[in-house]
Amino acid sequence: MSRWIKFAAICFLIVSCNSLTAKKVSDSATVDSQQVVAKLEKDKVTINVAGKLFTCYKFAPLQKYPYFWPVNGPVSGQSVTTESSQPYPHHHSLFFGCDRVNDGNFWQEENKYGQIVSQGPKIIESEGRRVVFVDTCLWRQPEKEPIILDIRRVVITAPNENIRSIDFDISLQPLTDILIQKTNHSLFSARVVPQLSVQSGGTLVNAEGKSGEKETWGVASPWCNYYGTRKGVTEGIAILQHPDNRWFPSKWFTRDYGFFSPTPMNWLEDDKPFKLAKGETLTLRYRVVIHAGDTQTADINRLFKQYTKDE
Repeated sequence: MSRWIKFAAICFLIVSCNSLTAKKVSDSATVDSQQVVAKLEKDKVTINVAGKLFTCYKFAPLQKYPYFWPVNGPVSGQSVTTESSQPYPHHHSLFFGCDRVNDGNFWQEENKYGQIVSQGPKIIESEGRRVVFVDTCLWRQPEKEPIILDIRRVVITAPNENIRSIDFDISLQPLTDILIQKTNHSLFSARVVPQLSVQSGGTLVNAEGKSGEKETWGVASPWCNYYGTRKGVTEGIAILQHPDNRWFPSKWFTRDYGFFSPTPMNWLEDDKPFKLAKGETLTLRYRVVIHAGDTQTADINRLFKQYTKDE
């Protein structure tokens, strides 16, 4: 009997080892299937997940400002944002800009009024479970000295097959005293494709469960999520504000046609201009979550709590 016991024990160990090996291979395949790769091209940084295009950070010298487009959903492979759309074609997908800065316009078209010019991104981590790149930009008007230098750090991950995330951290460093007048055209923003908008049957909801433009416009909230169903696939995009941000939680400028942005400059205290002196730094952090399913399926509230703990 002892020989049979030994034989059985050996067989058990072999099966166990094979099972563990298979699990490791499976786990490895899961990680590899979500591998993120960044490549610097002539006028954009291209980011692929699992060998498929996720997004591009576009920074051509004649653009109004750098922006992300497309921003592809994890299931459909189609962009949840629009590069340009009526009635406001200057809403370029996922972007950072601002109007009424020292009498300049770094938001709407026509570069003569102001332009945010990339000095050329640098990739820090090019592939793996995440990619990281940085970019330095100058806020300037033609034939004038730049007024702001901004340094942005972008981290892109794909935690699983249903989630993509973009961490966008930006530090604004004034090169002269800065005065920003009250404006709804300001800071980090997204414009979803018309098919996902509230006007087309989509949903816009904030952290408190308020929905639509009427309930979310001018309301302070840590995050908002925009999602809808297109060709049978439900996907969305959420913008999360980091608690360390000035004005947190900022009030939101929202539109049922597909625009949403945490926009503090539209609700400045006593409507007085915002001042940022030369030598000061304003740092703002955001996480963008592109997800399959609706708000509950993606568990945006849990993802926000996770964001507040990540460093």
